[in-house]
Amino acid sequence: MTQLSRGQKQKLADLTSALQLRVKVQATAPGLTFDFSCFGVDASDKLSDDRYFVFYNQKQSPEGALKMESDGVFGIDLGRLPSTIKKLVFVATIDGAGTMANVQNGALSLEAGGSEAARFEFKGANFGAEKAIIVAEIYFKDVWRLAAVGQGFAGGLDALLKHFGGQQSEEAAPPPPTNAAPQRPAAAPASPSPVNLKKVALEKKMEQQAPGLVSLAKKATVSLQKAGLDNHTAKVALCLDISASMTSFYDSGKIQKFAEKVLALGTRFDDDGSIDIFLFGSRAHDVGEMSVDNFSGFISGLRRQYPLEGGTDYARAMEMIRAHYFSQRGPRNQPLSQKIPVYVMFLTDGQTSDPSATRQQVQWSSYEPLFWQFMGLGKSKKDVNSSGGGFWARAFASDFTFLEELDTMGNRYVDNANFFSVGDPDALPDEQLYDLLMSEYPQWVRQAPTKGLIG
Repeated sequence: MTQLSRGQKQKLADLTSALQLRVKVQATAPGLTFDFSCFGVDASDKLSDDRYFVFYNQKQSPEGALKMESDGVFGIDLGRLPSTIKKLVFVATIDGAGTMANVQNGALSLEAGGSEAARFEFKGANFGAEKAIIVAEIYFKDVWRLAAVGQGFAGGLDALLKHFGGQQSEEAAPPPPTNAAPQRPAAAPASPSPVNLKKVALEKKMEQQAPGLVSLAKKATVSLQKAGLDNHTAKVALCLDISASMTSFYDSGKIQKFAEKVLALGTRFDDDGSIDIFLFGSRAHDVGEMSVDNFSGFISGLRRQYPLEGGTDYARAMEMIRAHYFSQRGPRNQPLSQKIPVYVMFLTDGQTSDPSATRQQVQWSSYEPLFWQFMGLGKSKKDVNSSGGGFWARAFASDFTFLEELDTMGNRYVDNANFFSVGDPDALPDEQLYDLLMSEYPQWVRQAPTKGLIG
């Protein structure tokens, strides 16, 4: 049994003949919660592919060579790791207040062939104000080996991510090294991407503060993956009709639930974990952000501050949204380029009082990196839950003729709008909703760069 001293590096085992391993990390301290993670890094000690950062919200690598079987327990198949992964780094971080100096007992054990091959322990006396430590490494140097490390980081998980090359910006990660060891497969993982520190922090916050959003976000992720947008970044806005006819939707809590579903999509698109909220009736209102921190009861709070109004004017809200993101609400006839596009979810139950001005807003905004996703509450020819009903049902169904027109209107630089309707937002399964929200937007995303709108 070896005690881990701070900064010590000691070779503990030669793992040449044992490619299937299990690593167990544990730590205890009164009132503290620990998270355990594993970084699969390259020859430069960098996390050049974030799919090899295995932690509480990403529990295995793509091919399954590295798995978090339970909290602090990792299953490893060294023979299946790609040749770019030269080292597996096991870390412990403190969730919340406290430091590693408070650790009463900590240990890492390595099992090979069903029995313990190596073990060492660490205690708080070895550390000070650190909130994260590298406990040990399994590394490749001619053969696979294990070393105790004990390096501490006062900045916690964020500091560890920076240490291993995680990026807070959209900058591209360095390409993974291509040299391969003879003992491992030569194929490297495809499409590596940098770790976004804000995303990691947001995932943690959602686990702690908004577990209900986590499930929704996972469903949104599935739809984004199917659309090829799992790594896409956009600002998300929700524009809500507050005309008096919307009373039952607000009073029943259905608008709050729907807003949470859009927020969950926003956490996949926008790494600050928030969506911008706009309201419209006879007037338009920019009411700030809905986020993981304030979403609970957010809509009822708006109702108290912004009573329902006696009118429906799309154009005023669209002008306000364009001014908010692009500082312009009037005519535009040349493409505007921006790195991050804007996705607007526009929810209404009625027709606008100014269709001509609304058409102009859609046409002018087609030169901007902005996509309008209109959704009607009520029956229409584009009701996704429609089951026919014959001539008379079809004849009286179209309450959203104008929105259907916006979906298909000409004289636009690009097709920047889509529309569907539902009679009841709660009746639409979450998975179907997210698929509908991604029905035309991916096509716009692919076209926008070629038109000079995203760059």
